[in-house]
Amino acid sequence: MGFSTLGLQANLLSTLDALGYEDPTPIQQAAIPQVLAGHDVMAGAQTGTGKTAAFALPLIQRITAQKEANSDIRVLVLTPTRELAQQVHQSFVRYSEGLNLNTVAAYGGASINPQLAALSEGCDVLVATPGRLLELVIKELIDLNNLTTLVLDEADRMLDMGFITDITRILKRLPEGIQTLFFSATFNDDVFALSKTMLNQPKLIEVAQRNATATQIEQRFYEVDSQRKAALTAFLIGANNWHQVLIFTRTKQAVDDLAKELKKDGISTAPIHGDKSQGARDRGLEDFKTGKVRVLVATDVAARGLDIDQLQYVINFELPYNAEDYIHRIGRTGRAGNAGLAVSLVSHKEKYLLADIEKLTSAHFLLQWQEGFEPNPDAQETSNNAKRKSSKKNLRAQALGLKTNNKAKKGRPRRR
Repeated sequence: MGFSTLGLQANLLSTLDALGYEDPTPIQQAAIPQVLAGHDVMAGAQTGTGKTAAFALPLIQRITAQKEANSDIRVLVLTPTRELAQQVHQSFVRYSEGLNLNTVAAYGGASINPQLAALSEGCDVLVATPGRLLELVIKELIDLNNLTTLVLDEADRMLDMGFITDITRILKRLPEGIQTLFFSATFNDDVFALSKTMLNQPKLIEVAQRNATATQIEQRFYEVDSQRKAALTAFLIGANNWHQVLIFTRTKQAVDDLAKELKKDGISTAPIHGDKSQGARDRGLEDFKTGKVRVLVATDVAARGLDIDQLQYVINFELPYNAEDYIHRIGRTGRAGNAGLAVSLVSHKEKYLLADIEKLTSAHFLLQWQEGFEPNPDAQETSNNAKRKSSKKNLRAQALGLKTNNKAKKGRPRRR
């Protein structure tokens, strides 16, 4: 089945042909006709399967067909991170090549002035993070009265990162009866409950088992003591001659510490996390993409929004506290049908996190030992079965209108 069977116009088909797109992926086959028809959609598919094109292509067609002399914002795409906002923006620009369509990206951590300058030249599609969008709306710097479509890209991550309050405030400022689209690689019951408050008779699209990992990604799990993780990481990269390796840690401090250790071992490394300026993050990503540095170490700020077709290796230096993040982390490799390898380093005290991942993915993973890095059976690492408390449960309860007895402090969304 080709793209021509999905109802896309000739100009978009020519663009896709020039980009080398031959056949639509399952999510594109299922979603494009529904979005073109104006339905609300809730779509889930594995990472790297073309979700952005599944909503961008039909929306571009609808905008250009209905475009008037004025250039009001017609489509609003909300993303949880700056990196994902940049990626989605670039996709809209690429797919609308040669068409009279203006797309603007707006996100925090960067000067607002260039974004305002771009908006002043006209904007049909606005891709934004919740915080920056709310700033633009409250200051009356943009007009959303003629909005026709709202897209929540990675809706589950919005809840995880504490953006539900911002989203609620944004929704109150949007026109009634607009088309609403939820797209994500992972959906849980809470997100389904949230969709009932925002979507009108949505078309549910799931092209694979919910929360499944891509089949072309090989997953390996090494049991290793915490203090030997850095040495094992350097060994795996060096002994296997791996290049372009993306490594995930849980904290900003761990990113900086690991980057320093790898540099001591002669491995060129760039660190990125929420405390880095946008310019530093952009330079780190660009150096990684172009091969100037061999390794990129990041917090989950890069789990969604980093798109490198040929990325082969992902290492989970630490397992994530949220099992869903594991799917998004390893989904940075094995994209566009390519093979990939995801390696996870698991200490004794992280085994409960591995159990969460197995439960989410309905899989069982075999822990193996790397010769020379076998775990010490006498090590005094204790398993933290009482998980670190987070505000995720409270945030989701607020979004769904449920009560919670957890009296954790209310805070601002984490900076990513």
